[in-house]
Amino acid sequence: KEILPDYLPPMHVEEIEAGDELPSSIWQTVFISGGRKDKISKGDVAGLFFRQGQLKSDELGVIEMKQDCAFAAVRKNKVDQLIKEVDNSRLKKKKVRVYSLG
Repeated sequence: KEILPDYLPPMHVEEIEAGDELPSSIWQTVFISGGRKDKISKGDVAGLFFRQGQLKSDELGVIEMKQDCAFAAVRKNKVDQLIKEVDNSRLKKKKVRVYSLG
């Protein structure tokens, strides 16, 4: 019920019913057991996933670094193959574990 400025076109309001299901995502989150305190960066995680995990650039999404762990979005159809390739790998002198969170 707010008044929009003149430079914005009229917007369509979409109604969502309580029973409507959202479309499933093509991404799945993976957990990496190393983080910033281990001197691991987003580039290190991406490099591991691209080189050893054999992912292509469009199969890796956002990487979120925390103090002691990291999370990355990976295409659902590549998660199992990625975990087999990179679990128990060394990343900056630390052995990291990679788990699926989905």
